[in-house]
Amino acid sequence: MAKSVTRYVCQACGAVSSRWQGQCADCKEWNTIQAEAAPAATTFSAKHSLVSGGRTFAMASLADDVVLPPRLSTSIAELDRALGGGLVPGSVTLIGGDPGIGKSTLLLQAAGRMARSGQRVTYISGEEASDQVRLRARRLGLAKADVALASETSVRDILTTLGGAPTPAMLVIDSIQTMHSDTLEGAPGTVSQVRASAQELIRYAKTSGAALILVGHVTKDGQLAGPRVLEHMVDTVLYFEGERSHQYRILRAVKNRFGGTDEIGVFAMGAEGLEEVANPSSLFLTDRAGGASVTGAVVFPALEGTRPVLCEIQALVVRVPSGATPRRAVVGWDSGRLSMLLAVLEARCGLGFGNHEVYLNVAGGLRVQDPAADLAVAAALVSALTDRPLPSDAVAFGEVALSGELRAAGLASLRLKEAAKLGFGRAMVPKGTTGGGLKINGFASLNALVEYLAPEKD
Repeated sequence: MAKSVTRYVCQACGAVSSRWQGQCADCKEWNTIQAEAAPAATTFSAKHSLVSGGRTFAMASLADDVVLPPRLSTSIAELDRALGGGLVPGSVTLIGGDPGIGKSTLLLQAAGRMARSGQRVTYISGEEASDQVRLRARRLGLAKADVALASETSVRDILTTLGGAPTPAMLVIDSIQTMHSDTLEGAPGTVSQVRASAQELIRYAKTSGAALILVGHVTKDGQLAGPRVLEHMVDTVLYFEGERSHQYRILRAVKNRFGGTDEIGVFAMGAEGLEEVANPSSLFLTDRAGGASVTGAVVFPALEGTRPVLCEIQALVVRVPSGATPRRAVVGWDSGRLSMLLAVLEARCGLGFGNHEVYLNVAGGLRVQDPAADLAVAAALVSALTDRPLPSDAVAFGEVALSGELRAAGLASLRLKEAAKLGFGRAMVPKGTTGGGLKINGFASLNALVEYLAPEKD
């Protein structure tokens, strides 16, 4: 009889060791290693070759002329945008986000709308009872939607039930960390259980053609919990971003085999669930209708995929007493890039931030990753340091090099057109940028921008 062997698996990264230890040697996380039963090894399994004894299967040509299935619309335009145009039959989508951010609400709304449009939808919850899901659906106005609902955590029972019923167009599993496969030992949520449960559900989706959506928990660092291989197994990975104190939510694709990874969907949490935001630029701008100039604030036309989104960059610079260590606080932007920009302003432009605290904020809770935000951040910092207000009708964008040179941003005309549409009249951009119908103030270097904003440097 095969001897049972115990192994120790890190629940954060999946690393396997022969003994327990407090810290994982691979990911350096503490108290994440748990004991699991290893697969029993026999003499037959160790020596048996896999080159024969299996079944042969037919292979198709990539050049075969076949009719591909059309994408399925979720009836939520912002969700379809993040997915690249809708759900692909047989695809697997993993959606993660902080607790309470709205993952289950969004998927229940999508399930209800698809069911009302005549699609067959199945929603299986491992965290809530069926009556709890019904109460939430009633609050969202989806009480009459014909969604097949169940509360179950056994993968065997789920697949047996689905195998005896017509294939759904969309299958929602909320969440994958609560699923349990009886082929393995271990509690739900462990690395081996998450991997095995996901593998069986993915196999069902690929063979049946159902569009599978898995909800995933996230760690305190904002990463999807469980083995990293889970993100490799699925076709699409979506992250739900935003602060629960803000009403706005950003759905961002970080992996998509059937579309781009730079598209976002914007939602606002309302009394009746998540509402789509067709014009997100209006959300991330403060009220500038008065026309007054603002010190330390400038509008940046960010580009999220093919969608320009205008947001406000706010900077505050405060002098600290001699000998004190100044703080650098950033919300919504990369702190490392802020340090680089401060160094360029000091080395190339002669502006001293060494005895000042610097606070930078992207209004509205938006997280900006566009490198063209360099010029807007620099303009806000110069304005805050010199206490010179920036024009309220101006936008700024462009990338700053370590030499102080300004480099053109991609799709500049699209950014300028969006700014013109919202009533802005001028743009501070790298030299050579044209288009958009705005008055262009072009600069070849960061030092030229500083001279323009503060002719007499302090």
